Amino acid sequence: MPKLNHSGLTGLPVTPADIAAAAVQLRGAILQTPCTESLTLSGMLGARIWLKFENLQFTAAFKERGALNRLAALTPTERAGGVIAMSAGNHAQGVAYHARRLGIPATIVMPVGTPMVKIENTRRLGAEVIVEGASLEESAAYVEIQAQARGLTYVHPYDDRLVIAGQGTVALEMLAAAPEIDTLVVPIGGGGLISGIAIAAKSIRPNLRIVGVQAELYPSMFNAVKGTGLPMRGDTLAEGIAVKKPGRLTTEIVKRLVDDIVLVSEAQLEHAVSLLINIEKTVVEGAGAAGLAAIVAHPALFSGRNVGLVLCGGNIDTRLLASVLTRELARDGRLSQLAIDLVDRPGQLARVATLVGEAGANIVEVSHQRTFSDLPAKGTLLELVIETRDRAHLDDTVALLRRAGFAVRLATNPGGARAG
Repeated sequence: MPKLNHSGLTGLPVTPADIAAAAVQLRGAILQTPCTESLTLSGMLGARIWLKFENLQFTAAFKERGALNRLAALTPTERAGGVIAMSAGNHAQGVAYHARRLGIPATIVMPVGTPMVKIENTRRLGAEVIVEGASLEESAAYVEIQAQARGLTYVHPYDDRLVIAGQGTVALEMLAAAPEIDTLVVPIGGGGLISGIAIAAKSIRPNLRIVGVQAELYPSMFNAVKGTGLPMRGDTLAEGIAVKKPGRLTTEIVKRLVDDIVLVSEAQLEHAVSLLINIEKTVVEGAGAAGLAAIVAHPALFSGRNVGLVLCGGNIDTRLLASVLTRELARDGRLSQLAIDLVDRPGQLARVATLVGEAGANIVEVSHQRTFSDLPAKGTLLELVIETRDRAHLDDTVALLRRAGFAVRLATNPGGARAG
């Protein structure tokens, strides 16, 4: 373990010694996940990029660390009484898994809209699951009522000293594996992960730069630190960090130790998820891709640096993942929808199909609409989904159809970008 230095970290609710103790507590029960350099991403992004694969934990997320560190500190009476937690999924699974290992009854409250994969995984780990509350904040209020009524110990997902200390062990492992790292990019929801990482990292290298990342739709810590009032709303791909109000302890730590916080769009999160699958062959959820999305969105902040990214979770619904990958193909011009106005006479459809084939493109779907369109009675609307190699190949295919006299329109791609 790297040597820890308390200088400059006095007065914080969590100390480097707390994180060192957590590392000892977790040894043998938590996977020390790989932290390796991605040569391909480094070449693409103009910075050396190291990835910490926390999506390889048993529950596919870093949350096991803080959950176990908190559970291990329970008294015998508290263990017998059981625990309750609130989570959109990853903290829930971490608590459920290690509670079962330790023989502790666990109740998990999850907000409405939590991906089904996270709900079912939590149930399979032996916890009682209650879906209650339209948001994490409403779920948290329900948890506090249930904890008091049933005599359960509340294991908070982020605003807890022992949870924060457990999450900080991620940084100890990263800097031991890659001491070259001079910048850490960390997703922020409630702030537990970045708080623990910041304390651990600054205790080892005080000048190391810490950058937090939030989804544009949920800039809660960004608002708290920068004094802005950006709205929070909608469904984000990064539901694991969709927190409307960060923790009290974590906000204090972030204000003191985090150097910057950046925001990323939904399209950037989707692009980062796709990049990690295509380049690293690793599956991450939206929150897990937030660090990479930040580098793609703000390259000047990281140019020439040695950057460590935490792939904090890999629990993503398979249907959602399929949608993300398909939408990315559309943005790249590899999958496109064409609308073509035809004169309703024999051979027109065959002629279009022949031209698409001559261009080297592939027809994936066909819709031939005579009734529900605003074309004249002698016209028909042909809608094609075609597969092309890239944007240039798409442009060539469309140009060939237009030279043949067909009126071709391109559907708008996800995120508002047009194919051409």
